[in-house]
Amino acid sequence: MLDTILGALLLFTGVAVIFREWLGLDVAAALAALGLVAFLIVATPFTPFSRKAFVAIGLVLAGLVVGFVDDWPAVLEKAIAQGAFIATFFAALASLRNPASASPAIERCGQYLASQPPGKRYLALTIGGHLFALILNYGSITLLGGLTEAIAGKEPNPEIREIRNRRMLLAVQRGLCASLCWSPLAFATAITTSVIAGASWGGMAPYAILFAVVFLFVGWALDTLYKPKLSGPRPVRSKPIGSVRDLAPLVLLLVLLFAAVGTLEYLTGLAITAIVMLFVPLVSIGWIAYESGNQGETMRRLKRLAFAELPSYRSELVLLIMAGVIGALGAALIQPLTAGQSLDLSGLPVWLVLVAPVWIIPLLGQLGMNPILSVSMLAPLLPPADALGIPANLLVAAITAGWALAGATSPFTATTLLIGRLGHTSALHVGLVWNRAFTLWVGLAISAMLLVFAALL
Repeated sequence: MLDTILGALLLFTGVAVIFREWLGLDVAAALAALGLVAFLIVATPFTPFSRKAFVAIGLVLAGLVVGFVDDWPAVLEKAIAQGAFIATFFAALASLRNPASASPAIERCGQYLASQPPGKRYLALTIGGHLFALILNYGSITLLGGLTEAIAGKEPNPEIREIRNRRMLLAVQRGLCASLCWSPLAFATAITTSVIAGASWGGMAPYAILFAVVFLFVGWALDTLYKPKLSGPRPVRSKPIGSVRDLAPLVLLLVLLFAAVGTLEYLTGLAITAIVMLFVPLVSIGWIAYESGNQGETMRRLKRLAFAELPSYRSELVLLIMAGVIGALGAALIQPLTAGQSLDLSGLPVWLVLVAPVWIIPLLGQLGMNPILSVSMLAPLLPPADALGIPANLLVAAITAGWALAGATSPFTATTLLIGRLGHTSALHVGLVWNRAFTLWVGLAISAMLLVFAALL
């Protein structure tokens, strides 16, 4: 009964948000807010204490907004709209993860990548992890990470087994983090383009894809240059499982998704997030129908998705929703709560405004701040990009790069937690030891590129 109620509320909220984004209906915005509040009321009692604490913090901040901010109704409306948007975007991505994670074709693709010989394995897995993350998001770590752990586990030498498992897992994680720089299906792009005025996915993608290439290249270079030395003989190489043809379904799916999403953004003029929230679930429904083979099985799988699988994410949903809500409320409170001092960042050098997110967002991640929370709170405080004389899309790319680095280093993110579990170590060790040199080199390289862009533009 609980899952049915939560699933129905998520569907209700999602449909209302889609109508709001596509048609601009005020009544749809009100219904989305109603659905979100109802979801939080029902879901929160059945989540861990940390999630309840986030909800309590949100309620306290809402009370402070009412007491200190003159335009408090607009602030509360914006915060709730942000939470409803996050819930809908998450549900859209989870709907695609369902058929993809259960697809035999996608599993064969993962096996082919994970079973590559040592000389090709890191590059295959980091590019494969990048591509898988575009459709599976954190599910790519579950899929590829599980395959790499199983393949590495067949090695009888424990020293080789641990080294191989670590290198393979880092390749997958860094490939996923690179996707956060630019993917229209990632929260990093969705949130940042919504809080930075004048930004669009089509405009930020060229910068962000360059930054993603830096992630992939630096990771591969470090793995190639600093290979661990073995105390015993080298392992015997094995042939890959499958063939290059097994990559075709993944490539075709990505071409379909990105070509369609990019075309619809160009034709409609809508934000990329609005298109993703409608188009991705339609692709998921079509994929499920194709694999099911008959209407009865299709309906059974769709009901399970809506009323069992999506509600099972209630803990993650409450956390993500409240991170967005708290970020919006906190941004509105910072100005009046600074003892009457005007918080004016427009006097900062342009290069500092551009480079700061690359380092501040990962630093805040070490303190337990989810990037959704830190970006939602701090990005609105930045000076307008046009006032700085730089493209808004370049500022968005800088923020998503910092978000991606937080994903590689913060012990509180899903990526490091999953990699730590699969690598038999702690998330803190993954972020600050395994990825220490990677983070420093990537951060320095992207900072240098931002300085060059700032000088040229």
